[in-house]
Amino acid sequence: MKILAALACVALAGCATLQPGAADSIVGEALGAARAPAAEQKAALGRAQAAFTADTGEANRLRLAMLLVVLPAPLHDDARAAELLEPLVNPAEPGAGRMAALLMGQIAERQRLARESERLGRERLAMDKEHAASDKERDKREEALRQQLEALRAIERGILEREEKLRRRQR
Repeated sequence: MKILAALACVALAGCATLQPGAADSIVGEALGAARAPAAEQKAALGRAQAAFTADTGEANRLRLAMLLVVLPAPLHDDARAAELLEPLVNPAEPGAGRMAALLMGQIAERQRLARESERLGRERLAMDKEHAASDKERDKREEALRQQLEALRAIERGILEREEKLRRRQR
């Protein structure tokens, strides 16, 4: 009886793990969907969501999460994919555990890159403002120098005119 119960547990555990063929199928489906036109991508995501709703098993969970990670911007959803992958992540477990860990790594890297891009955008904006301020200061200095130059030219013209008048009087 104990042996039968142990075999039943082993059989159930075997069913719970992702088979290598299933992992290959999930990756193939995700690659096909990523390369497909937008309408087909949306349909594939809809099918995966329907399958997950019908059966929340490991394979359907992984399939939906994989599509949410690899599909382009309007369809990908890193937060939902991470939520789906969280119970599966186990780098020591072959199959679904490692695949989930890999996808979580991709999500984390994408989030890191988004934060870095945002930080660089803020820095660029700050630098642009700084350059604009320094450009304004430079323009003010140039205008002040132009005015000083015009004043010096006016003084020079005045001196030349006086000298010319003095010469005319002496004649």
